[in-house]
Amino acid sequence: MLTRRSRMLIIGGVITILLAATLFLEAPEATRTVDEVLDDPDSLEGRQIAIRGEVLDGSIDNSTYTFVIHGESSELKIDFTKAVVSNGLGDNRTIYAEGILVNSEGEWVFEAEVIKTSCPSKYEEQVD
Repeated sequence: MLTRRSRMLIIGGVITILLAATLFLEAPEATRTVDEVLDDPDSLEGRQIAIRGEVLDGSIDNSTYTFVIHGESSELKIDFTKAVVSNGLGDNRTIYAEGILVNSEGEWVFEAEVIKTSCPSKYEEQVD
């Protein structure tokens, strides 16, 4: 029969192994830029991915729940109908989004589930 201490060590070891396994099985993917996604969108279609980009000035449409983000050379439409959006979504803001890339009538659309915005003060110069 096992002592109480032995049972606790075994339980602790099993929990540690299970937690480590979840990290390996569900390792988060790297965040992609708009340009990286649109370089080979077919390989990412229907997959859960994370993307970052800057909101195109004047592209936010609250009636259709869409906006456009851009990279160096590409633009991507974001559908935020089903998304949880953090405060501060606005023109020229850098955003991070999680969701699924779909081809809708010949146009690539990112169906976001989560949208986070960066803090603008993080990028502003400090005045002495």
